[in-house]
Amino acid sequence: MKRCFFVIIISLISGFSFSQSNRLSEHNSIAWFTTTVAPAISKKISLHGEYQWRRVNFLKHWQQSLLRVGVTYKVHSQVSLQVGYAWAPTFPYGTYTLSAVPKVFPEHRIYEQVVLNSTIGKTALTNRFRLEQRWIGRFASLDAAEPSFVFAHRFRYMPRFDFPLNEKWYATVYDEILIAFGKNVGENVFDQNRISAMIGYKASKTFRIEGGFVNQTAQLGREIENKNVFQYNNGLIVNTYFNF
Repeated sequence: MKRCFFVIIISLISGFSFSQSNRLSEHNSIAWFTTTVAPAISKKISLHGEYQWRRVNFLKHWQQSLLRVGVTYKVHSQVSLQVGYAWAPTFPYGTYTLSAVPKVFPEHRIYEQVVLNSTIGKTALTNRFRLEQRWIGRFASLDAAEPSFVFAHRFRYMPRFDFPLNEKWYATVYDEILIAFGKNVGENVFDQNRISAMIGYKASKTFRIEGGFVNQTAQLGREIENKNVFQYNNGLIVNTYFNF
């Protein structure tokens, strides 16, 4: 385990250590909107429904559409488990598209996650660990009608801090890193990193909304002109939550 962790850290460091001459990069403006609905079935079991509307060039074009459904089991007040499925078509955008063939490509995911909740004084700390099994669509050419699918694994870790400002308002920050692994990993184990800072408002026990700034750093799973390619995307994020 220690050796595996050491290899991951070294790989991440190497991924960030390329000089500008060894990488291509681009910057995009994005706007992400998420709605999450979590109806309770019992004291321990609830459903999870989530839709993410992701735009690029602020609001002009599609970046990604993501639908996620799952079931959550509350082990106790500080630990919850969730399993589910996600469908995520990704659109071609930017100078260097994620897919070598610039077409909308589908992705199916199965995921498992653990969420740990704790407090540091008045600050709420959430640690989310998610494991994904991904079937990513790939087209052989622009004329191809149907994609073939590549299977890949990905691990995600997100610490989030919520700072109460008063009874209704709060500030929140999080940083999520996404690590790819398995035989079909592309250029590096580093897949993405997402950082966000937001202000939230708790309208009631069942509804809250938060919005602010998000930065997404993504590495393409392929080289262009024998160079690694990074996207630096930043812009607006708005999340709404309905807990019944």
